[in-house]
Amino acid sequence: MIDSAKHLVFHGTLVLLFGLLLGAPYGKAINRGAPAHIVNSWRIAHQSLPIAAILMFSVAAQLSSFSVPATVSWLIAGSLIASSYFFCVSMPLAAITGHRGLTRGKTFPENIVFFANIAGAWLSLIATLGLVYAAAVSL
Repeated sequence: MIDSAKHLVFHGTLVLLFGLLLGAPYGKAINRGAPAHIVNSWRIAHQSLPIAAILMFSVAAQLSSFSVPATVSWLIAGSLIASSYFFCVSMPLAAITGHRGLTRGKTFPENIVFFANIAGAWLSLIATLGLVYAAAVSL
């Protein structure tokens, strides 16, 4: 396994663990009768982060089969890793603040949610474009 894939697997395990641990505040939100949008935010965080980890594991399994330079593999891996960590910040903070992060907020934590969402989305796009490139040149 190439180094970039090993890093994807390692960071994927951390994102998976964090996402699964978010099941506790999700359950608490349900039990205390939190508003539906708060419960939904915790559910999304609890489900989406493990899905991101699974994506990282899947990409790690494929990286060594691409016929691209190591820099492209590192671009893909680094973008996915950074994107996942930005979403590890934005998703639980969105549930805590009640701010969706689609626009700038009125408070500093709400702005963190917004900027972490934007950064996560852009980095996901970069990783996806890198994957498309790697797959295309490896045909």
